Amino acid sequence: MNNNRRTVLASALAASIAVAAPMSAFAQKKIVMGFSQIGAESEWRTANTNSMKSAAAAAGIELKFSDAQQKQENQIKALRSFIAQKVDVIALTPVVESGWDTVLKEIKDAKIPLILMDRSVDSKDTSLYATHIGFDFVKQGEMAGQWLVERAKTMKGDINVVELQGTVGSAPAIDRKKGFEDAIKGNSNIKIIRSQTGDFTRAKGKEVMEAFLKAEGKKINVLYAHNDDMAIGAIQAIEEAGLKPAKDILVISVDGVKGAFEAMIAGKLNVSVECSPLLGPLVMATAKDIVAGKTVARRIIGKDGVYPMETAAKEFPSRQY
Repeated sequence: MNNNRRTVLASALAASIAVAAPMSAFAQKKIVMGFSQIGAESEWRTANTNSMKSAAAAAGIELKFSDAQQKQENQIKALRSFIAQKVDVIALTPVVESGWDTVLKEIKDAKIPLILMDRSVDSKDTSLYATHIGFDFVKQGEMAGQWLVERAKTMKGDINVVELQGTVGSAPAIDRKKGFEDAIKGNSNIKIIRSQTGDFTRAKGKEVMEAFLKAEGKKINVLYAHNDDMAIGAIQAIEEAGLKPAKDILVISVDGVKGAFEAMIAGKLNVSVECSPLLGPLVMATAKDIVAGKTVARRIIGKDGVYPMETAAKEFPSRQY
């Protein structure tokens, strides 16, 4: 081989290596996700956060995590921080439905895809987010109400319900209330006599239930709580009032966390509608698809179901949260 040919081949090889190196680096670039979580207000939320963290690690995604401590202003600050850091994708669980348009437009202008997880926003501009991975909260409320309608067939007289709502303005609080009311509206003997927020926490659930019992006493036949943590707090209040939860007052809740199954096994909670917090793997897989330029569904529904106390002991060993 003459010297000229060797020089040409060497130059070509060097050029191919120079092109391949940045392409390889690009292919191996780790996806960075900014994740704004509501907080740690419940057993469900903690399991949800853990699912996101473990799924990100398994998927090789760098997760920048922000705990908003139940404050929208903290979430907005976190989102703007993610924009400044030029993350590849953002996941947001909005503490309330409204008041997001301005910051979501900033995210869109920065060309960062946004995944809504668990809860939704009430923005009319659906182009502000790539997809919503969450639940049909109305359906969950309906399932809770349908359980009561069936149980009411064995009960006599008026059935007075007290309701522990979730955080005011949040999607699950609005929708679980609507679904429950839709399910019971054909039954004139079932009435909601008190309804107040317990902010999805055990402490607040106990406090509000104490107030319900003080105001209504033995008139209360049913407690409907928008999540298990509030129900567990309320169960404490019922017992401290000298009443038997699940007997003197039927207890219905939503989420299906281990604490609810333990309460059902102990005979203190009648039924829990499942709302699985283990969304992490689905969020990470969706994020990878979005970053790769693939089309994803606009709405992805998580797992739900109904677990009455009669099945709790059998189901408990397989519970992951």
